[in-house]
Amino acid sequence: MCRNITTLRGLEPGATDEEIEAGARQYVRKISGVQKTSAATEEPVERAVAEIYAITKRVLSELPPRKQPPKTEPPLRRLARK
Repeated sequence: MCRNITTLRGLEPGATDEEIEAGARQYVRKISGVQKTSAATEEPVERAVAEIYAITKRVLSELPPRKQPPKTEPPLRRLARK
């Protein structure tokens, strides 16, 4: 669906809360079509981001380790290296 959302499972060190939140936010933006929130969209968007963040954090903690690391590095890690 969205090529820009990177795989977080299998990162070393593991995915940070900031990376998980960024992925959740990008997912919500993509499916909702809301790139910049307004007074009418802010609350539902932020609630969706929080729920998807929690679900993502849970699923990452419950899945077994990957045999190989992801092929791409999350954008926040690429920016931190510069």
